[in-house]
Amino acid sequence: MKCYDCAVTGDTATEDTVAIGVCRRCGLVVCADHGRVTQVLVHRPNGVGKATSDRPARRVLCSPCHSAERPH
Repeated sequence: MKCYDCAVTGDTATEDTVAIGVCRRCGLVVCADHGRVTQVLVHRPNGVGKATSDRPARRVLCSPCHSAERPH
C-alpha cells in the first residue's frame, strides 16, 4: 500500500512511498514521515484489582489525528 498523504501532495518523488501502518482514528494509510507512533495504556476489565497493563501498547496515528488529540 502507498501513503495517502504522499499521494495527495502529487510530488513524484514521494507519491510511491510505502506505508508503515493505518491510522487508528481515521483509517488512512501512512508512511514513516506522515505517521506518528504513540503509546497508549491498555485497559482490561478485571473486576477488582489492577485494570491496566504494566507496559503501554503502540498505535499509529496520521499527523492530523495526532495533532487533534494533543492538548492545546
